[in-house]
Amino acid sequence: MDTTVWLYVLAGALVFIGLLGTFLPVLPGMPLIFGGMLLAAWVGDFQIIGGWTLLVLGLMSLLALGIDFIATAMGAKRAGASGKAVLGAAIGTLFGLLFGIIGLLVGPFVGAVAGELIHRRAYDNASVGEAARVGAATWIGLAVAAALKLAVAFSMLGIFALAIWL
Repeated sequence: MDTTVWLYVLAGALVFIGLLGTFLPVLPGMPLIFGGMLLAAWVGDFQIIGGWTLLVLGLMSLLALGIDFIATAMGAKRAGASGKAVLGAAIGTLFGLLFGIIGLLVGPFVGAVAGELIHRRAYDNASVGEAARVGAATWIGLAVAAALKLAVAFSMLGIFALAIWL
């Protein structure tokens, strides 16, 4: 096959992996999506996807990164989560990957609870209850961030597709 075809396949793979990265914290989703789109534009000599479209897509990618940070931090902050709870949620998500969709749903919560309990260094009923509340709020923040990033990612795909077809 032609090198151009392989580069387009690579661009598509970057976008696909980036979509997975919108809800898997181990992958830098939005930069991969933008990188795939940029690669596709470059392969086409920027004839179909031009500078203005890429500027909009780049700004949307930065917006999604900001949304990720703000939504996660707001969810954790509202519950008074420690930095260890947020780190625990990220680690829980990574370990959750080993257990499929159930692990992705439960892992961040368990990790946030464990991180908060480690931070508090107390394991009585009140501390466990507070850690569970923090874990739930942190998990909700992560879920909201993932949903918003996914919405921005599909909006980027729509803009990209419109630029190709129009």
